[in-house]
Amino acid sequence: MEILLALLFGVLFATAVYLILARSLVRIIIGLLLLGNAANIAIITGGRVLGTTPPLVESGAQVLAQTASNPLPQALVLTAIVIAFGLTAFIMVLTWAAWRAQGTLDSEAMRMAEPLALPSTDPVAAAAAEPPPEPRPQALTQPGAA
Repeated sequence: MEILLALLFGVLFATAVYLILARSLVRIIIGLLLLGNAANIAIITGGRVLGTTPPLVESGAQVLAQTASNPLPQALVLTAIVIAFGLTAFIMVLTWAAWRAQGTLDSEAMRMAEPLALPSTDPVAAAAAEPPPEPRPQALTQPGAA
């Protein structure tokens, strides 16, 4: 069972990395979802997968039974699911706002912070591609102030 989960983790992780490296923001969101699921599978696989008894301590015992599954990875996965849901909701709102502002979901078309000629290996060409700095407003002075 652990081998099957390890293979599933590998497939989900590889697919997530492939989608996160895509240019479309929708593919990046799907990649983040798959990455969260791959992390959950890795955490669950780290605990005992094939526990035959519930993770309850018998009365009078100090530890779990040998055949019990580990409850800590299960609690961690529940927390990870909530965090992944919150992150996905946040990223979806950011994507929607970017689409409304830019009119596209292509990450290469959203290069507002850097000019199209950048990055350049020639420093003179890179400096020429930079937009001119915006003029700074003059400080307001009160009459009679030095």
